[in-house]
Amino acid sequence: MRATLLSLVLLGATAGAAYAETIVVDDQVMLRNSSVQTPARGTPMSAVEQRFGAPTSKHEAVGKPPITRWDYQGFSVFFEYDKVIHAVAVGG
Repeated sequence: MRATLLSLVLLGATAGAAYAETIVVDDQVMLRNSSVQTPARGTPMSAVEQRFGAPTSKHEAVGKPPITRWDYQGFSVFFEYDKVIHAVAVGG
Protein backbone atom coordinates (compact mmCIF):
# COMPACT_ATOMS: atom_id res chain seq x y z
CA MET A 1 0.00 0.00 0.00
CA ARG A 2 2.80 2.45 0.91
CA ALA A 3 4.64 1.69 -2.34
CA THR A 4 1.47 2.35 -4.34
CA LEU A 5 0.81 5.62 -2.51
CA LEU A 6 4.41 6.74 -2.98
CA SER A 7 4.22 5.84 -6.68
CA LEU A 8 1.07 7.95 -7.04
CA VAL A 9 2.71 10.87 -5.27
CA LEU A 10 5.83 10.68 -7.43
CA LEU A 11 3.84 10.29 -10.65
CA GLY A 12 1.59 13.19 -9.74
CA ALA A 13 4.56 15.41 -8.92
CA THR A 14 5.43 15.41 -12.62
CA ALA A 15 1.90 16.39 -13.69
CA GLY A 16 2.66 20.12 -13.81
CA ALA A 17 0.64 23.11 -12.69
CA ALA A 18 -2.70 22.13 -14.25
CA TYR A 19 -5.37 20.94 -11.87
CA ALA A 20 -5.65 17.18 -12.17
CA GLU A 21 -6.64 14.22 -10.06
CA THR A 22 -4.50 11.10 -9.95
CA ILE A 23 -6.82 8.09 -9.97
CA VAL A 24 -6.40 4.33 -10.26
CA VAL A 25 -8.79 2.40 -12.51
CA ASP A 26 -8.31 -1.34 -12.92
CA ASP A 27 -4.78 -1.06 -11.46
CA GLN A 28 -3.79 1.64 -13.98
CA VAL A 29 -2.83 5.16 -12.90
CA MET A 30 -4.71 7.86 -14.80
CA LEU A 31 -5.12 11.64 -14.58
CA ARG A 32 -8.39 13.51 -14.96
CA ASN A 33 -9.13 17.21 -14.87
CA SER A 34 -10.16 18.67 -11.53
CA SER A 35 -11.49 22.05 -10.45
CA VAL A 36 -10.23 21.61 -6.87
CA GLN A 37 -7.68 24.29 -5.99
CA THR A 38 -4.64 22.91 -4.19
CA PRO A 39 -1.31 24.37 -3.04
CA ALA A 40 1.59 24.52 -5.48
CA ARG A 41 4.66 22.34 -5.19
CA GLY A 42 7.28 23.91 -2.91
CA THR A 43 4.79 25.85 -0.79
CA PRO A 44 5.75 25.82 2.92
CA MET A 45 3.38 24.24 5.47
CA SER A 46 2.79 27.62 7.12
CA ALA A 47 1.63 29.16 3.82
CA VAL A 48 -0.67 26.19 3.12
CA GLU A 49 -2.33 26.57 6.51
CA GLN A 50 -2.55 30.35 6.08
CA ARG A 51 -4.29 30.03 2.68
CA PHE A 52 -6.45 26.91 3.20
CA GLY A 53 -6.93 26.98 6.97
CA ALA A 54 -6.32 24.17 9.42
CA PRO A 55 -6.52 20.69 7.86
CA THR A 56 -9.22 18.29 9.01
CA SER A 57 -6.43 15.87 9.99
CA LYS A 58 -2.65 15.80 10.11
CA HIS A 59 -0.77 12.50 9.77
CA GLU A 60 2.61 11.97 11.41
CA ALA A 61 5.68 12.00 9.17
CA VAL A 62 6.90 8.62 7.91
CA GLY A 63 10.10 7.51 6.19
CA LYS A 64 13.32 9.25 5.25
CA PRO A 65 13.02 11.90 4.03
CA PRO A 66 9.98 12.45 6.24
CA ILE A 67 6.70 12.60 4.30
CA THR A 68 3.71 14.17 6.05
CA ARG A 69 0.08 14.21 4.87
CA TRP A 70 -2.54 16.80 5.68
CA ASP A 71 -6.16 16.11 4.74
CA TYR A 72 -8.59 18.85 3.74
CA GLN A 73 -12.17 18.66 2.51
CA GLY A 74 -11.71 17.57 -1.12
CA PHE A 75 -7.93 17.11 -1.23
CA SER A 76 -4.83 15.86 0.58
CA VAL A 77 -1.43 17.54 0.65
CA PHE A 78 1.88 15.67 0.90
CA PHE A 79 4.95 17.40 2.33
CA GLU A 80 8.62 16.47 2.31
CA TYR A 81 10.01 18.10 5.43
CA ASP A 82 7.91 21.32 5.39
CA LYS A 83 7.41 21.82 1.62
CA VAL A 84 4.54 20.58 -0.59
CA ILE A 85 5.59 17.81 -2.95
CA HIS A 86 2.09 16.95 -4.19
CA ALA A 87 -1.60 17.58 -3.62
CA VAL A 88 -4.28 15.05 -4.57
CA ALA A 89 -8.00 15.75 -5.05
CA VAL A 90 -10.14 13.14 -3.30
CA GLY A 91 -13.75 12.14 -3.46
CA GLY A 92 -16.42 12.10 -6.13
